[in-house]
Amino acid sequence: MFTMDKSASSVGIVQPCDFEFGRVGEGVLLDNGQNFGPVTVRYETYGILNKEKSNAILVVHAFSGDAHAAGRYGPEDEHEGWWENMIGPGKGLDTTKYFIVSSNVLGGCRGTTGPNSINPATGREYGMTFPVITIHDMVKIQKELVDHLGIHSLLAVIGGSMGGMQALDWAVRYPEQVRSAAILASTSRLTAQGIAFNAVGRSAIMSDPNWNDGDYYGRAVPARGLATARMIGHITYLSDESMRTKFGRRLRERETYGYDFDDLFEIESYLNHQGDKFVERFDANSYIYISKAMDYFDLGERYGGLANAFSQAKAKFLVVSFTSDWLYPTYQSKEIVFALMKASKDVSFTEISCPFGHDSFLLETERQSKIISSFMDTVYEGR
Repeated sequence: MFTMDKSASSVGIVQPCDFEFGRVGEGVLLDNGQNFGPVTVRYETYGILNKEKSNAILVVHAFSGDAHAAGRYGPEDEHEGWWENMIGPGKGLDTTKYFIVSSNVLGGCRGTTGPNSINPATGREYGMTFPVITIHDMVKIQKELVDHLGIHSLLAVIGGSMGGMQALDWAVRYPEQVRSAAILASTSRLTAQGIAFNAVGRSAIMSDPNWNDGDYYGRAVPARGLATARMIGHITYLSDESMRTKFGRRLRERETYGYDFDDLFEIESYLNHQGDKFVERFDANSYIYISKAMDYFDLGERYGGLANAFSQAKAKFLVVSFTSDWLYPTYQSKEIVFALMKASKDVSFTEISCPFGHDSFLLETERQSKIISSFMDTVYEGR
């Protein structure tokens, strides 16, 4: 599934794979009570699974991520995987030592079954007939994939943001299968503020005339609504410091104010660009479903508290937060750490000083790589 390119410290050329299971009305029992199928899971792997199958790490992505975590799809491909700076020979997740699995989540739009997939019962895209899903439903699909690959024990489940939610769920729901979990810039439950941002994003999409109650496939897509949703979300991924340093109050094409609406600040131009790029690669209905799944996430709710939830886990934990992350600030990471300590679990915690906001887990390389590499060494060597 990959060709190693050691000279570039990259996993090289990779090829996505699909795993399919289930049939109509039979596949996976969702949290809403529906037995859903068939399901296709898009995934990629990097490195070599050892004979004992003891070196497998599942990397789970954030909101708008996908299975393509590292490498390129061809020599001319300009787009590296979303965690290229962390996965590869000699990197934080060293593919000369570990076998990395990365998959697209249920409800996504990059190969795994989601609203833009064809419903075999109708021959048309699911659209808003796709079932409402949860973070745990995403994890159930990942478990089907891991079992399919013959991996009975994961050395680690690692994820940032929404990926951290999935990693927490893995450790609690499938304790016998998870030796460790690394939770980066994440939370055990979405706060009212987080739910509010998601609600505004969904409203922007649903207010677009082209949304058409989710039935826009083969027609004009709700581009303006989806771009606006992305712009709102992207603001939460940045920080005041990073925006001030990168953009300040500079105008895009003028030296002085024209006192008209052609005045465009650089930050406005940047957000417009991010919104337009997002429309090219993401499905509006997937945005609606995935954001709702995040809203529902509250790990401690069903167990009578977070410490009670963690009493189920047998994994060793690493929790990392970032000083400039105001979407999932450090106090939320500390809530996880304190609950793990109360449940007498093995947990390490660090807060990294970094100016990039919530996106720090994607952009900060040097310190994060050393921390994760050291943590994985202790787990792999059984210390």
